[in-house]
Amino acid sequence: MDRRTAREEAFKLLFQHEINTVEEINSEKLDPFTKKIVLGVIDKKEEIDQLISNHLKNWSYERVALVEKTVLRIAVFEITYLDDIPIGVSINEAVELSHTYGDEKSGKFVNGVLSNIIEQKES
Repeated sequence: MDRRTAREEAFKLLFQHEINTVEEINSEKLDPFTKKIVLGVIDKKEEIDQLISNHLKNWSYERVALVEKTVLRIAVFEITYLDDIPIGVSINEAVELSHTYGDEKSGKFVNGVLSNIIEQKES
């Protein structure tokens, strides 16, 4: 499985997990990269959500739709905790997921939030 497909699978699992919080994810049969993302996002969710929340401009975290939250969580996890993935790749993949599963404004929103995070990280 390529990484793009693995990210999409991780997105679907995390989105579903957020809706059905009692449902456990059986990680044994997952692709290794998908598993790394899913378990990492779940484990670091509070820190990731706080980082996202701190970089929203004129928007509250509670108003962010679940599609965008899930995409942002994956990208922020990759950017923050996975050194082997170029930041640009994580951003591009997040924008692509947003275009696929969000509305017409999702990609721009996700790109903006991630850009704010990157600016702070690089300074």
